[in-house]
Amino acid sequence: MFSFFKRTSLPGAGEALPGRPDPIPTATHHHVNGVPLAGPYPDHMRKVVFGLGCFWGAERLFWQMPGVHVTAVGYAGGTTPNPYYEEVCRGETGHTEAVLVVYDPYEVSFESLLRTFWEGHDPTQGMRQGNDVGTQYRSAIHVFDDEQMQAATASRDAFAAALKQRGFPAITTEIAEAGPFYFAEDYHQQYLAKNPGGYCGLGGTGVSCPLPATAATPSGSAA
Repeated sequence: MFSFFKRTSLPGAGEALPGRPDPIPTATHHHVNGVPLAGPYPDHMRKVVFGLGCFWGAERLFWQMPGVHVTAVGYAGGTTPNPYYEEVCRGETGHTEAVLVVYDPYEVSFESLLRTFWEGHDPTQGMRQGNDVGTQYRSAIHVFDDEQMQAATASRDAFAAALKQRGFPAITTEIAEAGPFYFAEDYHQQYLAKNPGGYCGLGGTGVSCPLPATAATPSGSAA
């Protein structure tokens, strides 16, 4: 999104910035629907964290989906606590730009979210997404329970087969248990709602993700 040194390898042990003990200032409520970004969320809600390139456009994909309670952009998958955007963009934290999605499993299935994730970007590009280059643009799914892990892994395998048929290389998406999610600065939250003509570098592959049309289920919690 902005011009920084484009690091394409994660910082090694002892290389990441130490960060800070306190969260950085951010918005309290979602700019579009007014829901508190950090909760508390209703007990039956579930959470997942997606990384699919520039988080401005990525977040918009999910807040537009029926059944999504709230979204927020932030930093995940690295080692530096409470980083600033510029630190993430320099590749000094190990984080990827990420979207926290809190959703109602009675209204939207996890598989529907996964389909939006896979079809919304190119998950074969490693440390980049289109013209956006750097470790903060890598593809990721961070899950909160075994059920999500199994579904995410199965969806990756199904989409990988579809991509291979179209000549794409292997998927590079990291699928891992969710660690800390650090909320990004206020101006990043729902950026494209505040700036409708703003930059969005997302672009899918044009390949459909062959997931079954699974109904929404009420299991799980975002507590």
